Amino acid sequence: MEKEKRTEIASLGEFGLIDHLTKQIQLKNASSLKGVGDDAAVLDYQGKRTLVTTDLLLEGVHFDLTYVPLKHLGYKSAVVNFSDIYAMNGIPRQITVSLGISKRFSVEDLEELYAGIQLACDIYGVDLVGGDTSASMTGLTISVTCIGEGDPDKIVCRDGAKENDLICVSGDLGAAYMGLQLLEREKRIFAGETEFKPAFEGHEYLLERQLKPEARKDIVAELDKAGIVPTAMMDISDGLSSELLHICSQSHVGCRIYEDRIPIDYQTAAMAEEFNMNLVTAALNGGEDYELLFTVPLEKHDAVAALPGVRVIGHITKPELGCCMITRDDTEITLRAQGWNSLAEEE
Repeated sequence: MEKEKRTEIASLGEFGLIDHLTKQIQLKNASSLKGVGDDAAVLDYQGKRTLVTTDLLLEGVHFDLTYVPLKHLGYKSAVVNFSDIYAMNGIPRQITVSLGISKRFSVEDLEELYAGIQLACDIYGVDLVGGDTSASMTGLTISVTCIGEGDPDKIVCRDGAKENDLICVSGDLGAAYMGLQLLEREKRIFAGETEFKPAFEGHEYLLERQLKPEARKDIVAELDKAGIVPTAMMDISDGLSSELLHICSQSHVGCRIYEDRIPIDYQTAAMAEEFNMNLVTAALNGGEDYELLFTVPLEKHDAVAALPGVRVIGHITKPELGCCMITRDDTEITLRAQGWNSLAEEE
């Protein structure tokens, strides 16, 4: 992260740093009455329901700066929070960003991080309205809180799935996980080298899915346009199996999904073959796709099947039937939550 120009953070101080990083921010939402620069942001939602979500990202646990550019990290840190609001069928409006910073980072490094955050805010129409900074002894820590709004009769939780509802997913699955495997492989191959060219040609989609994911604002808009309010919804951060089990547990239902209906991109399939990995396992458990998993009433089949980028992959059942996937050869396999768990004990 060394650059020709390096400004030590101590030369600005905490408040000088905050002012430096946020002085160009202009508020764009009517609900943002007061942003950065006071003891608290002032928001006005005028009868809308307020949605709040937060994420904590730790260097060495959630990201590796060996191969994650700081601008991409800033962008992803913001977008994954936007995704949580869209997963409630809401609209993100504001974020706050708090940083724990070690001495190895310069002002220029943080400018790159904030450039990514601000780019995400500009694209998704979100205001950065506050945050905090602190010294860190363990590298870089990022905490983002996102505040959004939703109509009282359109907010979607995880506990509303009903028997015979259709199970739908946006986009494709497993690409972000295969992108991570590719980045980790190249890191191992070139460990200790300063001059090298990683073998990324032909895998750009996988890298983008891992390093620069997008929240499915478009799917939420298409659902609204079609007059469809899902009965339950989540974004896929920890893997399809894990998220589907969350919905079934909180809705007190079972499910059946079908292996041949799980959407998988060609680059994902090719990379899985190269790594000798089970493709369906990657799609079920890889995580970080940030696609939307949702259920809709059976009578909405034609309407939801017509939506671009949406695939019907199964249906909700009675709880006593359990949660299973039907394989291509009609074998029934019990779904298990095998997605990434940051608190799991190391082997």
